Amino acid sequence: MAVVGRDAEEPHRPENGFVSSEATALPRLLPLVDGSVLPFLGGFGRYQKQLIALTWVPALFIGFSQFSDYFLLAQPGNACLHTAASSSNWTSSFSLNVTNTSSTPVPIGHSEPPGALNGTGSGQSQCPCTRGPLELHSGLSENVVTKWKLVCDSAWKVHIAKFSLLVGSIFGYLVMGILADWLGRHPVLIISLLFMLVFGLTVAFSINVTMFSTLRFFEGFCMAGITLSLYVMRIELCLPDRRFSMTMVASFVALGGQLLMPGLATLCRDWQVLQVVIICPFVLMLSYIWVFPESLRWLLSTQQYHRSKVQIYHIAEKNKVDTALDSNGILSELERELQKTPKRTCIIKMVGTRNMWKNMVVLCVNSLTGYGIHHCFARSMMDPEGNETTMFHNFYADYYTMAGIAVASCVALCPAVGIMGRRGGLLMFMIITALASLLQLGLLNLIGKYSLRHDIGKKFSVAFSVIGMFSSHAVSSLSIFFCAEITPTVIRGGGLGLVLASAGFGMLTAPIMELHNQKGYFLHHVIFACCTLICIICILLLPEARGQPLPESLADGESYTRQPLLPPKRPGEQHLLLTRSETRDYSRVHDTPPYPEGELLCMAWI
Repeated sequence: MAVVGRDAEEPHRPENGFVSSEATALPRLLPLVDGSVLPFLGGFGRYQKQLIALTWVPALFIGFSQFSDYFLLAQPGNACLHTAASSSNWTSSFSLNVTNTSSTPVPIGHSEPPGALNGTGSGQSQCPCTRGPLELHSGLSENVVTKWKLVCDSAWKVHIAKFSLLVGSIFGYLVMGILADWLGRHPVLIISLLFMLVFGLTVAFSINVTMFSTLRFFEGFCMAGITLSLYVMRIELCLPDRRFSMTMVASFVALGGQLLMPGLATLCRDWQVLQVVIICPFVLMLSYIWVFPESLRWLLSTQQYHRSKVQIYHIAEKNKVDTALDSNGILSELERELQKTPKRTCIIKMVGTRNMWKNMVVLCVNSLTGYGIHHCFARSMMDPEGNETTMFHNFYADYYTMAGIAVASCVALCPAVGIMGRRGGLLMFMIITALASLLQLGLLNLIGKYSLRHDIGKKFSVAFSVIGMFSSHAVSSLSIFFCAEITPTVIRGGGLGLVLASAGFGMLTAPIMELHNQKGYFLHHVIFACCTLICIICILLLPEARGQPLPESLADGESYTRQPLLPPKRPGEQHLLLTRSETRDYSRVHDTPPYPEGELLCMAWI
């Protein structure tokens, strides 16, 4: 009776862990972009499809710019080669990215004197490239190297020119990513586009290699801003079931630019004309100032509801959606939220989280390892004995081999991610990369030591290199996409910029190794092989984002936790200590009221 009387006296007092329905606030619909706002506006309607198509077109131009170094900085075939510091190393002044097709490097300690390279027979190390014109095999009659004679003692300037584009891209990803979260995706795209036109066209009129390298730094900086903003806007336009497919289409378009680049270089013939032809198509993107809108998802996440209202009515009109049929009350909730002030977030706030910073570090290491070890496999495709320069001894064969491997990697990535998910696909390709690198480092030494046929080791090296390049390209591409999915909208630009910058650091290892004439290449490969083993363990800590809505706030991103890698056979089945018939409902149980003092004395006496 005492318990009933206590309930009668305090009918509205909530129990422990229970909140009455009257006190519960109505759920907000505006933060649920994938679950409420986009379905109300027609889902993946005609307007969204048009905007997605507009993000694919610049991917072709970006592909031209990213692979222009293969032609602008290609070494001529009759240029002299630098010898290594060790008599056991066969080296050259190029890697697989810049192919020499007519020279064979000679190691120090060889019986032939240096003068044998130019046919003089003297002991003077005179470069053959100082005589006569330099011959190119990349489709151009003249490029940066041949114009300013960047060979022999000046060959190091070529590597500095490669540094400039990559370093500019790294800084561009970091800076433009933060600005995309602070100013918006659309302003970053337009600012990067305008400066890309200025610096890109000015590169064609460089008067020396110093000016060329400096302008290429800013060109890479602006190209990074265009790439990042388009990637983020494409992700934020799609519903969960379309994100990966739309992203892969853009990747195939960029690979199309890689495949078309040799033909474009052959038509232009001169490097200045080629540079102008690569940059001029970006002029078409100036129409994006009026055609392409700001990301609605970012406007809602940053509480810019006045701009969101205009954007919502515009999308509804384009998709022919009747806004009067607002059964969920999205527009009425938007009217109530108009008084709120905008709230922007910086990527630095991610440091105070528990899950997001861990996911970000894992994906950064994955992208760094994927692009870094990709160069190791590309370098291994060269003859380890130094008697032959490349796999096919032809610029176009080597170039299209790498492009074909990249295309095959993207093709295999689609069914793998569709079946295994983001985390399962990333884990599978990372395991393949680790096995290829470890077998190449360990098994080939045993084959070369105990096998009577020395060509077997070379064949195994080429096979493992192709497999490694195939899987490492998939790892790097999937890591970038994975980051865009699990990073909240309020910091998606900064998070994606970190992963892309890490990928840039991985690509930067290629010109660094070339600058040192491939010294320390074996240790370089061993370090990245160890990183693949670490990444395999760390991938298990990532959440699965397939079919999940994009997180909008930091709280949403923090709620992304790790799920089991393999789903249970019966998703609804749980092994409980009590059977279903033995479970009891304890929701009505309350704390026992205290006994009066008289009753306590009687009980103590008893």
